[in-house]
Amino acid sequence: MNITDATDRKVWDDFITSHEESNFLQSWDFYEFHIARGKKVVRRLAVDDEGKILGAYAGVVETAKRGRYLAIAGGPILDWTNKKLIQAIFDDIKKAGQNEKCVFVRVRPQLELSDKSLKLMQSLGLKKAPMYLSVEYAGILDISKSEEEILAGASQGFRRKLRKAEKAGITVETSTDPKIVKTFYEIEVGHAKRQKFVAFSESFLTKQFTAFAENGEAIMYTAKLGKDILAQNFMIFYGDEASYHYGTSTDLGTKYSAAPLLHLKAMEEARSRGIKRYNLWGIVGTDETKHRFYGVSEFKRSFGCTELKYTPAHDLILNKPKYLLNKTVEGIRKHFRHV
Repeated sequence: MNITDATDRKVWDDFITSHEESNFLQSWDFYEFHIARGKKVVRRLAVDDEGKILGAYAGVVETAKRGRYLAIAGGPILDWTNKKLIQAIFDDIKKAGQNEKCVFVRVRPQLELSDKSLKLMQSLGLKKAPMYLSVEYAGILDISKSEEEILAGASQGFRRKLRKAEKAGITVETSTDPKIVKTFYEIEVGHAKRQKFVAFSESFLTKQFTAFAENGEAIMYTAKLGKDILAQNFMIFYGDEASYHYGTSTDLGTKYSAAPLLHLKAMEEARSRGIKRYNLWGIVGTDETKHRFYGVSEFKRSFGCTELKYTPAHDLILNKPKYLLNKTVEGIRKHFRHV
């Protein structure tokens, strides 16, 4: 077995999308976005003696005052029953972190949470991270079902909001032009003030949308009432999954409940591409009423989604003294941000 740098986009994406559980977090274009941000990325392929790809992982080197770290979200992608392969890839992950002079490597594998998965992380020498890395608890919809079946499984409140939006004459427009991100950002700033969170920068959003839209993987959905914009959804379509990546709305959009209509339109596009899974992304537990994502989680549950828990982020510690400082700071931040 040989583990080497990946250089071919098609070879990479063909392997990643051949795994049903994969999503855009390990896509080639997600790391093109990081490169556009000026970040160093790592893309590695494990290949057998006959040239067959056995596993892959991609990560981005993040810098902080407390030290650098390598973040691997949604990876590695491999056969989790192959112990030899798992060990070889995690040995390579460790070397990659050391080569980049990282304090630690943070991994959130695309692996459903179980006692077995936690024991595996422990056996590999990883410790549960003090902070999450991407979504660890998601709402998933099976969109191989018809729209009628999906609506039948949704809550009465969801169906009522949808009827209200349709009765009001709300229309939905789509765009793959990165210029649309300017509008999204402007709405997001107001949304962030109302909901008391920190908005992403316009540059961050534009670079991300551009990276995916160039290859037909991103669409911006815009709900309008006349000329007024009510809400927008930034959707990513990759492999067998459509992802509700970001969403934002105006006060008027909340009044007219435009969001359900945006999602139904995105599901139509996903079905036309042969996609069977619609990932609503982050949700929190029904008992976490003080969490800042509680309200949006209840909205996502109204779709009638299945709840999926991934194995949470784990850290491979490379520099223990610096790591302990980082762990303390992240613990404090997590408490005050209610995440």
